[in-house]
Amino acid sequence: MPQESSPSRAALDLARRLGVLRLRDARKQGIHPETIRRLVSAGTLIKVGRGMYAPAESDPSEHLDLAHAAVRVPQGIVCLLSALNYHGIGTQMPHEVWMMIDRRAHRPRVEEPPMRFVLGSGASLTEGIETVVIDRRSVRIFNPAKTVVDCFRYRRHVGLDVALEALRGALQDRRCTPAEIGHYAQEGRVGSVMRPYLEATA
Repeated sequence: MPQESSPSRAALDLARRLGVLRLRDARKQGIHPETIRRLVSAGTLIKVGRGMYAPAESDPSEHLDLAHAAVRVPQGIVCLLSALNYHGIGTQMPHEVWMMIDRRAHRPRVEEPPMRFVLGSGASLTEGIETVVIDRRSVRIFNPAKTVVDCFRYRRHVGLDVALEALRGALQDRRCTPAEIGHYAQEGRVGSVMRPYLEATA
């Protein structure tokens, strides 16, 4: 059994504290990659992505991919289909993590998890953000009302049918109010686009 001060114990403790351990996090703590490989071989750590590991006894959330994405792209905000799925709005089951990044930023190269980037600027990157904890990682994600509005703003990406389903579902399940949606619609300059749909669902 490893001693408390051993590299293996230090690596396992770090993984338990972070939830998802990156190789570069381990290196910063003076833990050699070979230590991680030994823990994986022993079944103590499990590989959950490229260069990413979790304690074997952990019970990963169904939204673990969002935590991975937040680790890979900490400046991004989970949006659109991924945000709808997290908030339980509609029927979308995306195979990629949708994330908004600053249009002036360099687009990250991420192999795992599969990601789709949407470009935003100004208030679209600062309004309506919540920080949630998924598998002990802080994840920035747009709230339900902002997500619905973004579906209309980016309807060329997601489709008008998805935007309409999101609007109906969010209001029927009381994930947000018409006033909240109206606020973000005006901020996002889609108030005139959304007005007839909001009136029809009122």
